[in-house]
Amino acid sequence: MKIKKSNIKIFLALLVLVLGYFFTNGDEFSDNFKPVSNVCKKEMKEKDYVQKYCKGTIEYVLSDKTRIDCLTDEYAIEYDWAHKWAESIGQSLYYARMTGKKPAVAIIMKCPEDEKYIKRIQLADERITIFKIKGYE
Repeated sequence: MKIKKSNIKIFLALLVLVLGYFFTNGDEFSDNFKPVSNVCKKEMKEKDYVQKYCKGTIEYVLSDKTRIDCLTDEYAIEYDWAHKWAESIGQSLYYARMTGKKPAVAIIMKCPEDEKYIKRIQLADERITIFKIKGYE
C-alpha cells in the first residue's frame, strides 16, 4: 500500500493545527472535560467531621480495641466517606451490637452525586440511621 505525499502533508498540516489549538486554547478545551460537579472535593479529613459534628464520646474504645467514631446516648455512629458506604454498614451494626445502641452512619458526601450511596445504605438495612454531612457546601 502506497501512501501519497499529499496525504502525508495534509495529515501533518492538520496535526500542526490541532496541536496549535491546544497550546493556545488549552484552558478552554479542558473546561469541557471537567467532572459533572466541580464541588467533588475532600477538603477536611474524616476525623475533622467527627470533631465538628459528634455530640457524644469521640473514639470510644471497645473491649476488643476497636474504636467507635462517635458514641451517644442513643447511637453508635460510624463516620465515613460516601464511597465507603458498605464498610460503614458493617461497622455501625457491629458497634451497635457491642454497645446496645442503635446503629448509625454519618456519611460524608463530597458532591451531590454521592446521594446514590445513601440509597444503597437504605436498601441494605433500614435499621441504620443515616446522618448526611454535605462536605461540599
